Amino acid sequence: MPNLALAFGLTLFAGLATGIGGLVAFFVKGTNYRFLSVSTGFSAGVMLYISFVEIFFKGEEALVLAYGPTMGKWINVAAFFAGSCSPP
Repeated sequence: MPNLALAFGLTLFAGLATGIGGLVAFFVKGTNYRFLSVSTGFSAGVMLYISFVEIFFKGEEALVLAYGPTMGKWINVAAFFAGSCSPP
């Protein structure tokens, strides 16, 4: 039950943060392109961190359990680079 309360609290916080951001964008008169580019770059950096660091190690844990320590790490690295180098 404590995990449910934590999940609900984090979801509520994320929703409120999105709503506040929407209100700020709605009430601001002019467009500040410098702020927009900095905030977009920051969000892109956060997503890159999550995909490169967090998901990489979670995938390694799962593949090591499935294929063993040596083969699991090689499959993880190969899948990472295949996904990074594939055309859009």
